Amino acid sequence: MQIFHGRAAGAASESRGPTFTGQVWADPVMPATGGVMINNVFFTPGARTHWHTHGQGQILQVVAGTGWVCVDGERARPIGVGDTVWIPAGERHWHGAAADSYLLHTAISLGGTDWQDAVVDAAYRTATA
Repeated sequence: MQIFHGRAAGAASESRGPTFTGQVWADPVMPATGGVMINNVFFTPGARTHWHTHGQGQILQVVAGTGWVCVDGERARPIGVGDTVWIPAGERHWHGAAADSYLLHTAISLGGTDWQDAVVDAAYRTATA
């Protein structure tokens, strides 16, 4: 058994960069352990992940704000406080904040993450229209 205590006093949030569009911050809840990683992720309005897949899937639990989750080939679906999203292994997707709201979710990633291309602004607007 391992216990991961809450965020240490004075610990800084991590700015996320090359696999995200917009300003995104994360606080690790549990470092990669046994193929599982947990992060609290804060997206500013309109910020989002790039397209990606997970080796064994991903669970998103929305804590605050509103946003979108989108599977490749489909329209984005709205998510809000209290929602839990299950993304199966290998399903290409992105997720992020609505254009007019921040989004805070807890991301539980199972297995490795395969980061892919950015979700360009035009594609984001079309998917969320």
